[in-house]
Amino acid sequence: MDYKSTLNLPKTKFPMRGNLPQNEPKRYAKWFETHVYDRMKKNREGATLFTLHDGPPYANGKIHIGHALNKILKDIIVKDNYFQGRAVRFTPGWDCHGLPIEQQVEKKLGKAKKEQLPKTKIRRLCREHAAKFVEVQKEGFKSLGVIADWEHPYITMDYRFEANIYRTLCDVAKKGLLIERNKPVYWSWAERTALAEAEVEYEDKEDYSIYVAFELGDKAKEQLGHPGAAAIVIWTTTPWTLPANVGISLNPDEMYVLTRDGYIVAEKLFDNLVESGVVEGPVEMRIPARDLEGMVAINPLNGRPSRIVLGEHVVMDNGTGAVHTAPGHGEDDYRVGLVNNLEVVMPVDEEGRYDDTVVKLQLLPEPEKFVGMHIFDANEEIIKLLGKSLLKVEKFSHSYPHCWRSHTPLIFRATKQWFISVDGTPEGAEKPLRQIALDEIEKTKFYPEWGRNRLRSMVEGRPDWCISRQRDWGVPIAFFRNKKTGEVVLDEKVLNFIAMIFEMKGCDAWYDMSVEELLYPGSGYDPKDLEKVMDILDVWFDSGSTWNAVLKSRNYDAGNFPADLYLEGSDQHRGWFQSSLLLSSAIEHRAPYEAILTHGFTVDEKGEKMSKSKGNVVAPDEVAKKYGSEILRLWVAMSEYKSDLKISDAILKQVAENYRKIRNTFRFLLANVDDLQAPLPVEELGELDRWIVKKAGAVFAAMRESFDAYDFSKGFHQLNNFLTNELSGIYLDITKDRLYCDAKDSRTRRASQTAMAMIARAMLPLVAPVLTYTCDELMEYAPKSIKGEANDIFDLTYTPLPDVSVAMDEDFMQKAREAFFEVVDALKKEGVIKQTLELALVTKSEKLKSLDPKDAQDWFVVSDILSESESQKLGEFEVEAETFTIVRAPGHKCPRCWRYAAEAEDTLCKRCQAVLGA
Repeated sequence: MDYKSTLNLPKTKFPMRGNLPQNEPKRYAKWFETHVYDRMKKNREGATLFTLHDGPPYANGKIHIGHALNKILKDIIVKDNYFQGRAVRFTPGWDCHGLPIEQQVEKKLGKAKKEQLPKTKIRRLCREHAAKFVEVQKEGFKSLGVIADWEHPYITMDYRFEANIYRTLCDVAKKGLLIERNKPVYWSWAERTALAEAEVEYEDKEDYSIYVAFELGDKAKEQLGHPGAAAIVIWTTTPWTLPANVGISLNPDEMYVLTRDGYIVAEKLFDNLVESGVVEGPVEMRIPARDLEGMVAINPLNGRPSRIVLGEHVVMDNGTGAVHTAPGHGEDDYRVGLVNNLEVVMPVDEEGRYDDTVVKLQLLPEPEKFVGMHIFDANEEIIKLLGKSLLKVEKFSHSYPHCWRSHTPLIFRATKQWFISVDGTPEGAEKPLRQIALDEIEKTKFYPEWGRNRLRSMVEGRPDWCISRQRDWGVPIAFFRNKKTGEVVLDEKVLNFIAMIFEMKGCDAWYDMSVEELLYPGSGYDPKDLEKVMDILDVWFDSGSTWNAVLKSRNYDAGNFPADLYLEGSDQHRGWFQSSLLLSSAIEHRAPYEAILTHGFTVDEKGEKMSKSKGNVVAPDEVAKKYGSEILRLWVAMSEYKSDLKISDAILKQVAENYRKIRNTFRFLLANVDDLQAPLPVEELGELDRWIVKKAGAVFAAMRESFDAYDFSKGFHQLNNFLTNELSGIYLDITKDRLYCDAKDSRTRRASQTAMAMIARAMLPLVAPVLTYTCDELMEYAPKSIKGEANDIFDLTYTPLPDVSVAMDEDFMQKAREAFFEVVDALKKEGVIKQTLELALVTKSEKLKSLDPKDAQDWFVVSDILSESESQKLGEFEVEAETFTIVRAPGHKCPRCWRYAAEAEDTLCKRCQAVLGA
């Protein structure tokens, strides 16, 4: 007789293979058509709210793997909060102004044509470019299963948004922190604009290293009592800045020495300089730095005076201890120049070329030939002109600031710019802005913790924030200036009127409308006396003010201020995290976030940066086509994202294997509980069922703890270990006999089904934040015992498994099982047995006696447990001084269940006879 039809075999229509690339787009489309985000909001009305504020990517180009990592991680965190029962808000946004977009427009038009177009036309083209890529990127993110308020995103070029960026600027001005001054800033001569620190990247550059002697003036030599040769030696790597030299800085606490060959250097660096051949020595005179203060040396290039000043920035690490000082070309130079009233000389134009200042001030011999020459091309000429004053010259490579867009070397250039004073005290606050920000950093949670020190050190050492740019595409610094006095109009009614116009017409109105049209009618100012400020805002100001324009404006249903979490790449400590912190601290006197999470960058499997030239770029849309976006999502969750994340085809194949394991475990659970109508009370579960529920409960609780710390990698490794070892490796294996062969409604079978249904039900909302598609698909096939009254995955909330008591000594039983299978493996290799059901275990173990006899048999997958036997011993093992002997099972093989428990050949065992009523 064929007994197969009498078995309770697993049954489910949930497919073994996901066919993700084909099926995901259909399900995602259904989610967005049925407004799943709105449903999620409605399902959690009145619940505690979790707000993740989205850092805006540039609306420029298709999404890359870094974008995918960032948005998937945000989506996982938002959904994880949702499935825990919290209300969530996730409003996606885009940065639409700034240099990257303007550059793309310039590339299409050509530089010459762009320069002929009116500003309004260029801005319109930039707006069109940004709008196109907002849609391209939006579809890209949606194809990754990211659920957000896609119908109401924030877009920084929307009229209301531009108005709120401008209002944030006005609020900073009202706080007394906005200043305009002539100050050296990072300047991109290639892009002809000032840059903020966040827009600076460091790349290797070859430069000159030169040592130059500045001879002391006669009066200085007289003061020293040394009428012979006496020259202060400076070291610089920027020969092109020497024409603008007005001073030499010394460390106030150091001793300097005059050598016999007539050179003055720091005593601490004297031996190094002798060794490298810059000076010869020996020392003739020791001079405290303070004795040299105020003396004048002569610039060998132009004969102009160079005053000796003292500065704390002068270090003894290298050089000569005497720093060439040109306040127009350096932050430290500028600061020491302010203290000592040094002239700011700026002979370089916006393109990085010498202008006619070199002629007016006679900064170089035959200055006319230098006008229009690029500063970097002038280095060799200047070195030649130094003559005998040049003591040493060589070339070297070093890390040097470059423009983040054009990748050209930057210069420091003094220009009139707008700054936010980080050491100013906002009106209504008791502490300076820098200190407010530092105090808020201490109150913020950081994941990982090292982010706190990184952000703190950047805020501690940062200069004032230069927020003005000399470009076309951005929010204008829309102030009026009095033509006669140069004063800026900060009248509140005037500013509010401009903001209102921006809200209705966008900030293009600043360029389209006249002063008379833009000026508040009752202001009392004569429009003829006023002119417009034509600089635009640094794009980091745009994104740094999103907390105000999104969370506080009430234009979006985007959640609470401050946000619970800001999440971006680790480069944003110097970017968005910092710009947001400074603006919020300036206006609200607090941080805009409760916590910051940072992730690393994507690299190939060798740890190398991705580039088209290397051919190692992994595109998210290609991954989705080949594997499905679920695999990309699982890669994000299983990666240690706090450092750089490796991705390659080989790595994705491993992730796909893990996915199959999770999917097939769910499938096995579904298939075996298909006919379970009414789960049993927990009290009626058998010992092994209680054990697996308790084990699952502990693992799920550990996963929740990991997820709460945003450590999804640890959580998923905990899950995989459980699925592989305890659930699939033991429980699902040892319960097959009772599930397939016991009576359909037997307590033992229903108890195991109940345990499986409980585990599946708890596990679904736990993994759903990552594998949302798979869990939602599974819900279509899940019996009521798992899904209850829920229609889809979004109706579920995570509920921990109940705490159950287990009498079984798990540690002992695990050791016994492992020892048993070690012997069994040897018996199978020797051909003694084919399967463990051929065996029985002989033991007097008290710990085993505490188990139901059938549970004990199933634990080892043997046909009997005996207290004694005269059968031939096949093997033996010992656990905690208790002996187990392996023998052949005394019974005959049951043709239905295959256990060696039948009394005669070709007859059913008693259990199977009872089930079939034979």
